[in-house]
Amino acid sequence: MIEGAWINGLLGGVVIGCAGAVLLLLNGRVAGISGILAQLLPPWGMADQGRSLGPAVAFLVGLGVAPIALTQTGYAVPVSITDNVAVLIVGGLLVGFGTRLGSGCTSGHGVCGLSRGSVRSLVAVGTFMAVAAVTTAVVRLTTGAVQ
Repeated sequence: MIEGAWINGLLGGVVIGCAGAVLLLLNGRVAGISGILAQLLPPWGMADQGRSLGPAVAFLVGLGVAPIALTQTGYAVPVSITDNVAVLIVGGLLVGFGTRLGSGCTSGHGVCGLSRGSVRSLVAVGTFMAVAAVTTAVVRLTTGAVQ
C-alpha cells in the first residue's frame, strides 16, 4: 500500500456510511444496492405500488457515474476486471441470485445492517467473508495467481 493511501479508504467509508444514514433518515430505506435495484424491477418495483422511482434511480446513477468521474479527474485508478462478457453475465446473475437468497447484499447487510445491530446481518456478513476467503484461496491455488 502506498504511504498515506489509507486515507482514501477511510474517506470512502465515511462517505458510504453518511450516504447510508442520509438515505435511511430521509427516505426510510436501507442503502442495500440489491434492494434499491429490485425497486425498479417487477414484481417488487415501487412503480407497481405508486411510489416514486426518483430516489432509487438517482442512487443507482450515482453509483455508476461517480467512479467514472473520479477516474476522469485522475483521482481514481482505472480498473479492468475481465474482457469476457460471459463471465461478467454469469457472475452478475450469481450475485443477483445470492442477494435474493440472502435477503440483501454486502452493502445492505455490511454497512446498514451491522450499524443497526442486526443479528441477521452479522450472520450474513460472516458468511460473505468466509465464502470470499475460501473462493480467493481456491482461485489462487488452482490458477497459481498470488498477489
